[in-house]
Amino acid sequence: MQPAISYRLIKKEKHTGARLGEITTPHGTFRTPIFMPVGTQATVKTLAPEELDEMGATIILANTYHLWLRPGEDIVKQAGGLHKFMNWDHGILTDSGGFQVFSLAKNRDISEKGVTFKNEINGDRMFLSPEKAIQIENDLGPDIMMSLDECPPFFETYDYVKKSVERTSRWAERGLKAHRNPQTQGLFGIVQGAGFEDLRKQSASDLVSMDFPGYSIGGLSVGESKAEMNRILEVTTPLLPENKPVI
Repeated sequence: MQPAISYRLIKKEKHTGARLGEITTPHGTFRTPIFMPVGTQATVKTLAPEELDEMGATIILANTYHLWLRPGEDIVKQAGGLHKFMNWDHGILTDSGGFQVFSLAKNRDISEKGVTFKNEINGDRMFLSPEKAIQIENDLGPDIMMSLDECPPFFETYDYVKKSVERTSRWAERGLKAHRNPQTQGLFGIVQGAGFEDLRKQSASDLVSMDFPGYSIGGLSVGESKAEMNRILEVTTPLLPENKPVI
């Protein structure tokens, strides 16, 4: 059976390892690297879908957490999924809500089971488990889905980040088991580990062993310097399969 996501390596730069590639999704093919316009709540601010199309955008980013809060995945599903809801015929990627574990740290509690958030709209307590995140993303219907992860602060302690990485790996495995639509939606694993190279290697090893169709390098652009970000990218990128996409 044809996988939801496929990747073709076109060229690899011999000095830096930078790749020119091509990702094929159920809603089209696009070259990487690529700029992904952000449409957090199923709309890119100030731009209509037709304008994005005219600009040459071939994939956009939406956010599971914010769509879960409003309008809710049930409404999007009833509309026929994100593509019909947004009137967008090209690729869509949804983040899992993992970044909100970092950005909304004052309004959430983490446990092995998942994350409890305080809804910023009405104050309700809302629980997001790895399985719940995948169910929401299955209902939203993007081409590429992200596993629920914890994005720890870049300069968090080693002991905390180690526990966080191990939990993120367990969450990734739970998410894979919960994924209902692998033929039409590709689920990616997210490498974490903050600024610790050995924990980045551990995270990458765990996720690669689960054989995701693609990967993401998370926990960057969260307050570290550009030099620190580049250091982690140089360590982490070679650990991921050359024949799979990294977003």
